[in-house]
Amino acid sequence: MDWLLQPDTTAEKLTLMVLAILLFVVVMGAILLGIDRLRRAPTWLVVLGFLGPTVLFLAFGLLYPGLRTVWSSFHDGRGRNFVGLDNYVTAFTQDQFQTVLRNTALWVVLVPLAATFFGLVYAVLVDRTRFEYLAKTLVFLPMSISLVGASIIWKFVYEYKPVQGNIQQTGLLNQLLVWLGMEPQQFLQDQPWNNLFLIVVMVWIQAGFAMTVLSAAVKAIPDDIVEAARLDGLHGLSMFRYITVPSIRPALVVVVTTIAMATLKVFDIVRTMTGGNFDTSVVAYEFYTQSFTARNQGLGAALAVILFVLVIPIIAYNVRQLKLAEEIR
Repeated sequence: MDWLLQPDTTAEKLTLMVLAILLFVVVMGAILLGIDRLRRAPTWLVVLGFLGPTVLFLAFGLLYPGLRTVWSSFHDGRGRNFVGLDNYVTAFTQDQFQTVLRNTALWVVLVPLAATFFGLVYAVLVDRTRFEYLAKTLVFLPMSISLVGASIIWKFVYEYKPVQGNIQQTGLLNQLLVWLGMEPQQFLQDQPWNNLFLIVVMVWIQAGFAMTVLSAAVKAIPDDIVEAARLDGLHGLSMFRYITVPSIRPALVVVVTTIAMATLKVFDIVRTMTGGNFDTSVVAYEFYTQSFTARNQGLGAALAVILFVLVIPIIAYNVRQLKLAEEIR
């Protein structure tokens, strides 16, 4: 029966595929048969049958790991000795981790605001223009690229080579600086500006998401409101400030909070472009470093808990705004 685990020949692989299909048919048939018989079952049994497995999976895959992480955050690096709040004190007092927290705050403030601003302005400018769909597609394209892929692209853009002889710069930005008669710069190493150059990558990706959502919200503004505003003499920036922005406020809240939550978890960009060096580490990357590189499970768990706590207010605010929007409707 070893061939079931490691099929080698073509016949064994085909047999395994047929068995998998048959197993799928049997399981689906059992589910459909059970649903047909549930019509005569008590309501509580139907609810238990549908929600029970989901609750179990959530408890096993989400609740237990979360509680385990909180428990580990109060123990030492090997998870054996109880150390109380020592890991949290370390995370908030040592210079290394203060830099990490400062960088994370910088990301969470700048990325949502910048991505939402560019997305909104772009959505308004190209709305109902002749090349609207093409223009929106160009901005949305980065969303189809993985964060690692985008990081590699921008790493080439920021590439630096020492000025020696006739060596040409391979990085686009540094080559532009050379053409302008300026010295090339080490964009990913020069502090503190290197964090801003990393943030540009996240803004580049998230601006497409913001543009898509906000463009739909702009199109949903009733025409009678727009016409009434024009009759009152509103045009250009006045229309944008007094009509467009207030009308799409719920969408703005969703976009800003969604991008903020994605930014709090940023890992790929830092890992790919700088490896957390040159004071560019953030909480999500430092959690990985402490847990799997430094083997300090307690401190890594504490950073994970801090990251979770930082996300809670954003989610709570988002839910509250959605409820207010529903009440207004």
